[in-house]
Amino acid sequence: MGSAPADLAQLAARAVLIMADGELADFEAVFHPEARNRESAAEPPDCREPGPAGFYATARWLRATYADLRWEIHETAASAGVVAVHTTMSGRQIGTFVVYDESGAVEQAFPATGKSFATTQTHWFRCTDATVREHWANRDDLGLARQLGWVPPTPPYLFRMWRATRAARRATSRLPAGR
Repeated sequence: MGSAPADLAQLAARAVLIMADGELADFEAVFHPEARNRESAAEPPDCREPGPAGFYATARWLRATYADLRWEIHETAASAGVVAVHTTMSGRQIGTFVVYDESGAVEQAFPATGKSFATTQTHWFRCTDATVREHWANRDDLGLARQLGWVPPTPPYLFRMWRATRAARRATSRLPAGR
């Protein structure tokens, strides 16, 4: 027997909210050991791991980039084990945001601007046995990039991006194998 839609909506909302400040134990209580994050393709390699550890790695990656990170839940809708959560994500960029290619190599880095942002997102969750099994999202990435000053980039910011990308590539080349 499946969970009630209200229970699934609460589970999915919690999955979003713990990204801001949850610990690994919180992720273990919400995400199935084989849970898949479809959004992890552009994230660091450790975020691509299935289950709670991968989702927790995504949270740590976001927290390292954005201070005052939070999600405001606007609406949730659940049907047949799928939950949609409409949110606004907000914060302030304090660290370099690094994007990775499909092989896990650094593709691009956006150095900190110190600017604040607030953008809407819709997160989708497939839930079974009172756990999240799958996640995907629709985000306003262009709105985020505009608010943070990534686009349109100024010539000085393009130079900072080049330097940040080079530094991120050097840092990842020094990581032990398997990381």
